[in-house]
Amino acid sequence: MVMFKFLPAITGIVCLSTSAMADPVDQSLRPQQRPGAAAQVAGEAVQVSSKNLGFERWIAGFRKRANAAGISQATFDRAFRDVKYNADVIQKDRNQSEFTKTIWEYLDSAASDTRVSNGRKALQQHGRTLRAIEAKYGVDKEVVAAVWGLESAYGTYRGSTNVIEALATLAYDGRRGRFFEAQLIDALKILQTGDTTPRNMTGSWAGAMGHTQFIPSSYQAFAVDFTGDGRRDIWSDDPADALASTASYLARHGWTKGQPWGVEVKLPQGFNYALANRKTQKMPSEWARMGVTGMDGRPVRDYGAASVLLPAGAQGAAFLIFKNFAVIERYNTADAYVIGVGHLSDRLKGGPKIKSKWPRGDRALSFAERKEMQKLLTQNGFDTQKIDGKIGPLTIQAVRGYQRSVGMEPDGYASLNILKKLRRN
Repeated sequence: MVMFKFLPAITGIVCLSTSAMADPVDQSLRPQQRPGAAAQVAGEAVQVSSKNLGFERWIAGFRKRANAAGISQATFDRAFRDVKYNADVIQKDRNQSEFTKTIWEYLDSAASDTRVSNGRKALQQHGRTLRAIEAKYGVDKEVVAAVWGLESAYGTYRGSTNVIEALATLAYDGRRGRFFEAQLIDALKILQTGDTTPRNMTGSWAGAMGHTQFIPSSYQAFAVDFTGDGRRDIWSDDPADALASTASYLARHGWTKGQPWGVEVKLPQGFNYALANRKTQKMPSEWARMGVTGMDGRPVRDYGAASVLLPAGAQGAAFLIFKNFAVIERYNTADAYVIGVGHLSDRLKGGPKIKSKWPRGDRALSFAERKEMQKLLTQNGFDTQKIDGKIGPLTIQAVRGYQRSVGMEPDGYASLNILKKLRRN
């Protein structure tokens, strides 16, 4: 989802709960609400009728702000005809999953045999368009297809929510009203330019639209009219504009043609895991002199400076990641998502599955458990600075310090095993 951070940036444990985990129908990888969330919201006794009254007053005030931003009365009236307060949108916003899937569970779905098979069919069906997009923007057609596959299962699950209604509801009653009001203004500008109609402007409950799930501000900045019909139509059954817009987005964020996102590698015995961080960059030939090689035992080509990424710590797969990893990351900041796009694109090119084993006996930590780990680390003299449930660089550093103190490999992986050890201290 372009520039919309549903999924947290992660190192070690991927924290995701999505509709497509082991899902045979190959849905899009988009977070779903927790089981029982509807009952919880019902228990809060939300008075939708009173909300509607407040919402109507908000719309009256917003009309003036929209007009001041250049939205005509006619555009506003067309867009807001039949728009109502959408309690379902707020329910989903307030009850997003706690993201409790591991990297291997995510990748099992992101690059499932079904998703790969469907992707190859999509590449064949839209081959001429995708080749033309690659020629114009310099972004591999398989990477564009992989984003398409993860965002909407190749156009199958684009979302059917009225985007104006969703954004207006979130602007009025959501956690980030200012952000969503800005998105709503941009959505109205899209309608005003005639790229689509209010009826056709559908998407996710959070306002992400089309085949590759652009939010309105990203659409305004990066969407293109590839078909030449005068409209940037990312909603059409013809995915050409949406796919070209995705390539445009990646190209303008610095995509390097011919460079991989990353390459699976083998680490030597005794590898210094403190070197596995995004700031430590070396050419692959230099990494090879330190014993870091491709899975075939040969040095990885010098595509550019690379860093070592261990998404599941020392017990899982290791990757050398390049600048293009960071470019995909601009689309979605979660390491899992980037690896998912990258690995799916490799599979679409005919590449192999990830060869390393994952620690499948492990499980992801819940949000509460991540906070508990941070608290226990700090109490044991390994200060995480924050108790926020986010496994960022400071927490990884604290985990490494603790691992060294107990004779473990200092890979920084915030595992359930670490939490159990901390509890026993």
